[in-house]
Amino acid sequence: MDKNQTAPTGPRTSQRILALDILRGITIAGMILVNNPGSWGHIYAPLRHAEWNGLTPTDLVFPFFMFIMGISTYISLRKYDFTFSRAAALKIVRRTVVIFLIGMAIGWFSRFCYYWSSPTEGIGFGAQLWEAVWTFDHIRILGVMQRLALCYCAAALIALTVRHRYIPWLIACLLVGYFLLLMGGNGFVYGEANVLSVVDRAILTPAHMYKDNGIDPEGILSTIPAIAHVLLGFCVGRMMLRRREGEVEQSRDEVLRSHLIKLFLVGTVLTFAGLLLSYGCPLNKKVWSPTFVLTTCGLASSLLALLIWVIDVRGWRRWSLFFESFGVNPLFMYVLGGVLGILFGCIRLPWDGGSISIHGLMYDVCLRPWLGDTGGSLAYALVFVCINWCIGYQLYKRKIYIKI
Repeated sequence: MDKNQTAPTGPRTSQRILALDILRGITIAGMILVNNPGSWGHIYAPLRHAEWNGLTPTDLVFPFFMFIMGISTYISLRKYDFTFSRAAALKIVRRTVVIFLIGMAIGWFSRFCYYWSSPTEGIGFGAQLWEAVWTFDHIRILGVMQRLALCYCAAALIALTVRHRYIPWLIACLLVGYFLLLMGGNGFVYGEANVLSVVDRAILTPAHMYKDNGIDPEGILSTIPAIAHVLLGFCVGRMMLRRREGEVEQSRDEVLRSHLIKLFLVGTVLTFAGLLLSYGCPLNKKVWSPTFVLTTCGLASSLLALLIWVIDVRGWRRWSLFFESFGVNPLFMYVLGGVLGILFGCIRLPWDGGSISIHGLMYDVCLRPWLGDTGGSLAYALVFVCINWCIGYQLYKRKIYIKI
């Protein structure tokens, strides 16, 4: 056995667990859904993020994806035997840079389309192309894709360089240290006095931050607990899939039932720990509080256990095809949703003597008069998800997997 007591692979782990793809697909579909309502002013409460402290169903989709990313990191690094090498490091760094740059490119593309097509900004269709292209002085540096890149990089390098039995202690140190930082730096103040805002404004500058009372929900310091979040997923993946030396071979059903017990146990412990500790450390997505990490990882673990029972044990799979199309190409589908959302908002079509965006045509003309403001807003989001699925399903059917 190597320094991390890595298990040999065999029949026990050779078959893919479909529930992992389904949960990944559910989170991607959920992220696309909540990011693309018909109107930001008309959204049902469960589809809104908590304004500050607290937790809504919408606050779960991104952390669930990061939890699954931790499990996927364990699976992908097994081929390197969890040993640091130049090839492994280059692959991790290359993937990190690509994901980070894609995130920034989406931000640039959004501002380009907005400035190019919005006369209210003083840059309409008659403006010089260079004025619309050069928007780098206001591009947000960090964001969802950037956080995924940084957390993947840190977690993968830690997995290759730190003995795995020490990683839970490292997670505890990161979360406790971050909690102390929050408590000593007004970390639960919703404003610019918050230490997270102070650091982000000093390093990133306000022009390159998300505008939310000075708080960037994917800021610099809040990346610390997000790394712990992915490492928790990694540890759960190791607990599920590692085969210890001398352990007898088991049938697939026995293995899956063992997964269920472990996942439900971990999920229950983490969820209750997060909820109980929230009396002293509030659940807060925007600062990615330690209790937010524990609670969302616990809920993700429990949901994964439920999906394994439904899909892999009971064999009830027909309903899951929709989400599998998102889950096999997760990052590509998320990027596709972002790009289509931008294009639907800026491409204008002739309408009633003037012009209207694709978004406006679908929501204001087709859906809102029929279903009302809020119902039409939800219907638009659902239709938008289905449009993305149509593309994803064609890739899935043709077994085209676009790895980012």
